[in-house]
Amino acid sequence: MSIAAAFSPSGCSYARFNLNLKLSRPSNPLSPPPFTITFRDSATASTALSWQAKPSRHRPVFLLAGGGGIDGGNGHSSGGNGGNGGGEEGEGSKRNKEEAILALAEIGRSLDSIPKDLAAAIQSGRIPGSIVFRYFELEKSPLFRWMLQFGGFKERLLADDLFLAKVAMECGVGIFTKTAAEYERRRENFFKELEIVFADVVMAIIADFMLVYLPAPTVSLRSPVAINAGPIAKFFYHCPDNAFQVALAGSSYSFLQRIGAIVRNGAKLFAVGTTSSLVGTVITNALINAKKAVDKSAADEVENVPVLATSVAYGVYMAVSSNLRYQVLAGVIEQRILEPLLHQHKLMLTALCFAFRTGNTFLGSLLWVDYARWVGIQKAQDVE
Repeated sequence: MSIAAAFSPSGCSYARFNLNLKLSRPSNPLSPPPFTITFRDSATASTALSWQAKPSRHRPVFLLAGGGGIDGGNGHSSGGNGGNGGGEEGEGSKRNKEEAILALAEIGRSLDSIPKDLAAAIQSGRIPGSIVFRYFELEKSPLFRWMLQFGGFKERLLADDLFLAKVAMECGVGIFTKTAAEYERRRENFFKELEIVFADVVMAIIADFMLVYLPAPTVSLRSPVAINAGPIAKFFYHCPDNAFQVALAGSSYSFLQRIGAIVRNGAKLFAVGTTSSLVGTVITNALINAKKAVDKSAADEVENVPVLATSVAYGVYMAVSSNLRYQVLAGVIEQRILEPLLHQHKLMLTALCFAFRTGNTFLGSLLWVDYARWVGIQKAQDVE
């Protein structure tokens, strides 16, 4: 069925518009028919305003999109440019919102059926339609559906669907590569310094997860910062999680905000490194003391590991060396180089990520041994 109408309001300077209403007979008589209402300028034949509804088993989603605006402006009632709509970011936000709503309509879901943080991000135009599609793809897996309940995992999985695989890679190979690196640096002293080796491996395994988690690119779903928040809190709120991550359409990061990402993650990794080192050195000292109690000859041969100095040194190492290496790995090598080239070849992409992360882990272990000896918290023992 098609209904057409034309009108020209009296007393107004508006142009003449044609109204077209099209209804199609549904294949399922119980479902509502799709329809589109379109206003067209009869003088220029351009679409001024369209309204479309798509049927679904859930609550229908209605789309209202304006072209140049009824009064000939740029989508603002004043007919002006509205300050350029907030610039390119404002236009990008509008485009993101339209894409996301269209994605919901295509999938047959409504804003009420998705998590509130995701719905708020869609309404504010912070995420494009591709992120909406990725969310529903992840939701099909029971494991990912469970992980999507946690905000930090959700933000990282939406930005990178291989995030969980990268965590498994890092933690899985960490113990082997770090032990191999320790042997490479110590050689004949490896077994003499076994307690120190054990402390290094324990510290590394505890920190491995955070090294993947903190610098990973994210899709920001956080609630707006509080109005009474201080300027520092507001600044870091707008910083990305990775200094080199690609900004989504409709958003951008300044150079200062990207520097802020390095500083913020550095502070977090300092805390993680210091804490993990405390755990590792305490365990190591307990093992050394147990060895001394059993073997009296080892009392002079093996010394306790300095807890405070080692913990602070490892925190500094994590904040500087590990922070920069993992930010470059996740934001430059993986997101900017490998993923654009191999996004349709997931197996090859995963293999290359595994290779780069394995090499980075091994390099980090070598750098830690050299750094620990340089600052004086570990000493190489001479072979008799």
